[in-house]
Amino acid sequence: MVLNQAPQYALRFISGKYQGGEFPLRMDREIIIGRSSDLDMVLVEDMVSRKHAKISTQAGQITIQDLGSTNGTFVNGEKIKRVRLKEGDRILIGTSIIKLVAVDGAGLAQLTEAEARSRMDQSAARRPSGPGRPMSGSIEEIPLPDLLQLLSTSRKSGVLAVRSDLGVGKIYLRKGQIYYASIDESFDLAPRKAIYRLLTWSSGTFELEPPDERDVLEEIKETTEALLMEGVRQLDELRRIEGELPERTTMLAMIHPLQPPLRDLSPAELDVFQLVVNFGQMQTVLDRSALTDLETAQAILSLLQRAYIAVTD
Repeated sequence: MVLNQAPQYALRFISGKYQGGEFPLRMDREIIIGRSSDLDMVLVEDMVSRKHAKISTQAGQITIQDLGSTNGTFVNGEKIKRVRLKEGDRILIGTSIIKLVAVDGAGLAQLTEAEARSRMDQSAARRPSGPGRPMSGSIEEIPLPDLLQLLSTSRKSGVLAVRSDLGVGKIYLRKGQIYYASIDESFDLAPRKAIYRLLTWSSGTFELEPPDERDVLEEIKETTEALLMEGVRQLDELRRIEGELPERTTMLAMIHPLQPPLRDLSPAELDVFQLVVNFGQMQTVLDRSALTDLETAQAILSLLQRAYIAVTD
């Protein structure tokens, strides 16, 4: 029977109520996803329609179709009616982010759909419930630029809390638009700078908390799409020069005696030079600078290369 064939792909829940669950896909099979208890994949949450979406696996192709759901179906941040899926694609249904993954070997490949549904229910039962924890996951599974694109397109509101070894970041969203951001509640980092720095974080966890309409000192006016485009550009540039940059804990100092004249420095370079003189540590200079991390890093490289500053022992 078709149902006994080993699947080549599976749907892996990487965020939301069913995070950690996996559902096998078999060729020449259609599965209906929704809130109704008689469907193939049941997602019990308010933002999921009774019959929300259909996934078909035929002739070696996997497609997903929205079934006129109230809140829509999204693939890689785009609201869709019907689209072909490929490995790695991320689907947003309700508060669940689902990734299409290849599977091999035994284990999931031999799991029946009934067993997969049972495991999903068990996973959901273990997770805290309630309005305060609607969506959470790992940024290793879904990088922040991709996650923010999904939240923007689906017009989510709330505070995206990101926790990592680097600190705690918070991104405030109103109907998908970022209007404020902070890291460790620090006022040293302007909201845009905090956003751009958060986009460089590659490990940690996220959780979409309820909206917080507190007054903020500086509300961001750019669209989420514009912020993400600029943030990704800066991330690419930082990655290109990161091998030339000192470690974040490195101490920097002005070279004595100073040979090149200060008048040859641009205003931005002069500001960063003064921060090096005042604070010394690379990370503190980055934090205190009014410039973005990329602009500050570029200024530090220029000052090092032109012998205004040096790494100290």
